[in-house]
Amino acid sequence: MQVTVDQDRCCGSGQCVLTAPAVFDQSDEDGLVRLLGPGPAEEQRAAVRLAAALCPGSAITVLDE
Repeated sequence: MQVTVDQDRCCGSGQCVLTAPAVFDQSDEDGLVRLLGPGPAEEQRAAVRLAAALCPGSAITVLDE
């Protein structure tokens, strides 16, 4: 799985951080999503897919390998 984020689409809702805190964070400066690593651990993959589905700005892209 490869994860990318588009900060231009991010609205800063924080749903990704609440859903997958081991994978996503929010910038202290502007509140936009930050990806902590492009390849989440196996146990985080379901949470990452859910975070992408919940993202109101569709800022998270998940590519399954």
